[in-house]
Amino acid sequence: MITQIQGLPQNMVGFRSEGEVTKEDFEPVKLKVSELVERTGKLNYLLFLDNSPKDFTLGAWLQDALLGIQNITKWNRAAIVSDSDAVIKFTDGFSKVMPGEFKGFTKAEYDTAVSWVSGETIV
Repeated sequence: MITQIQGLPQNMVGFRSEGEVTKEDFEPVKLKVSELVERTGKLNYLLFLDNSPKDFTLGAWLQDALLGIQNITKWNRAAIVSDSDAVIKFTDGFSKVMPGEFKGFTKAEYDTAVSWVSGETIV
C-alpha cells in the first residue's frame, strides 16, 4: 500500500509504502505527481519505504518505471528514505543515469530528506 504523506512543503510530494505494493497503488501517486508538475514545472519527490523493495509486485515496478519515464525531463530532486544500505546506495547512484538529483536517506534522516527535496537545505 502507498499513502501520501501530508504536511510537506508545497513544492514537493511524498509517499509512504508499507506491506505489498501493487500497480493499483500507483494511481494516486501518478495523479499527485502530475498535479505537482503542472503547478510547479518540476518534480520534487520523496518515497519513505516502510517495507522492502521485495514487497513491490512486478506491476508496481512497471508503474514506478513509467512514472519516471513520463516525467524524465521534470525530475528535480528525489529522495528514498530507507534503512537498507543497498536501497540508499542504489538511489545515490541514480543521479548518474537520470536527470535531476537523487539521494538516499536513512529513516532517522527523514527531516533532512524533506528539507533537501524541498530545496530548503543542501546536503
